Amino acid sequence: MAKVVVIGAGVGGATVAALLAKAGHDVTVLEAHVYPGGCAGTFYHQRYRFDAGATLAGGFHPGGPHDVVGRLLGIEWKVRSVNPAWQVLLPDRSVTQFGDRERWHDEIARAFADRPQRDRIVRFFRATERVSDAVWDFASRKPAWPPASLADLLRTAGALRPQTLVALPHLFETMGGWARRSGLSDRTALTFLDAQLLISAQTTSDYASALFGAAASDLPRKGVTHPEGGIGGISEQLVEAVRRFGGQVLFRQEVTRLDVRDGRVVAAHTNKGARFECDVCIANLTPWDLARLLGEFTPPKLQREVRMRAEQWGAFTLYLGVEDDATAGDERVDHYQVIGSYDRPLGEGNSIFMSFSERGDLRRAPAGHRALTISTHTRVAEWWRLRETPGAKAAYDERVAEYSERMLELAERAVPGLRSRIRLQLPGTPVTFNFYTRRYRGGVGGFPFTSLFAARGPWTGLRNAWLVGDSIFPGQSTAGVTMGAMRVADEVLRSYPLVAGRAYSVAAK
Repeated sequence: MAKVVVIGAGVGGATVAALLAKAGHDVTVLEAHVYPGGCAGTFYHQRYRFDAGATLAGGFHPGGPHDVVGRLLGIEWKVRSVNPAWQVLLPDRSVTQFGDRERWHDEIARAFADRPQRDRIVRFFRATERVSDAVWDFASRKPAWPPASLADLLRTAGALRPQTLVALPHLFETMGGWARRSGLSDRTALTFLDAQLLISAQTTSDYASALFGAAASDLPRKGVTHPEGGIGGISEQLVEAVRRFGGQVLFRQEVTRLDVRDGRVVAAHTNKGARFECDVCIANLTPWDLARLLGEFTPPKLQREVRMRAEQWGAFTLYLGVEDDATAGDERVDHYQVIGSYDRPLGEGNSIFMSFSERGDLRRAPAGHRALTISTHTRVAEWWRLRETPGAKAAYDERVAEYSERMLELAERAVPGLRSRIRLQLPGTPVTFNFYTRRYRGGVGGFPFTSLFAARGPWTGLRNAWLVGDSIFPGQSTAGVTMGAMRVADEVLRSYPLVAGRAYSVAAK
């Protein structure tokens, strides 16, 4: 039995903790906040419960990452299916992301019926579905990607099947390159594609890996869900599983320093003055945040990474408590993506994602009210410059007001009259995210997925420490984070085997 310390009770940390606790290891999770989930958490304020960042989750379909973990841990997930997944409002048309393929095929043909390239648009999106099916099938066998050893490479090769071949022609291309090769140049369709990729792959079609982009953009067809009571319900159920299998989860225990000896983490110190010894350290952190805890013991390769790697996207978010109006907006959907202009880049208030709590859900809002989260991608640097520049508070506040106005203007395209129903309004910037999640400069969403060969694995440069979370492959979404956590749990179990009958492989079917 190994002593395992897990830093952070986000989806990745809680998943690996529960799997290792079930296997028989002595697991302690140290969480800085008062609730689990991190960027996929749900917080309470003035009678409303708001999803902090992520609002929808995929991967609960049969064979999906959450489904596999749920079966391994005996969790009956408290989630409801969301179909349609969301409605996209482009400047001149709407596209509804239906979960069932036939309705989706009809919708994509309807939405772009007036475009000269309609047939090419339809063919392209159907082709991405075929590649998506191959990628999800491959991923269901949990390949150890990116490989860190010959054994990992062999395990990855063992996940290949004849149906995987349909994906191979796209191995080295981007979604944009694939679209152009297919003769697709329609600005309207490409803007729609870019908007889906930005929220799922953290980049647009000219840069997004074709394989990852196909799987990510097809997520509504695989099925999206919303947990009861908010997105934080995923981590809450995982925390229950950790404790059920004998592990402990301690809140208000922010790790402030790691002790390293002979290339191994031997203990974690917290802001409460506690010291937790460990044989294994799992960090649900970004590389920058791990390096901060390691200090002078940061391995050289990790030092280079945190110096050279570009920052993650941030988010500007509005948390709104609103009076309900069953006659407002489109009653078919609770989630909207709105794009303001074809002529401006996405993000920075020109594209937003809106998620209402379920109508009548009294766990999320008082009777007759709903909780609403609206977010847009934003670069973190300018927010921090204004925050850290002496005398720039007024400019920072002006930017908050400007972004709030820009986003509410777009939100009213989806739900006319929304402003008049707002009873509570809380803005959140990357500075806010940094304060509450402790993430480096408030970055969210993982790294842009530009190439399978540029994917980051869980390595840290320390023999007994691994990263989990959205920094490691496949990164984005709770489904991606869960896949990465299963891979890490499997690596720990290979490195620290237990007595016969207790050990198991997370990768085993």
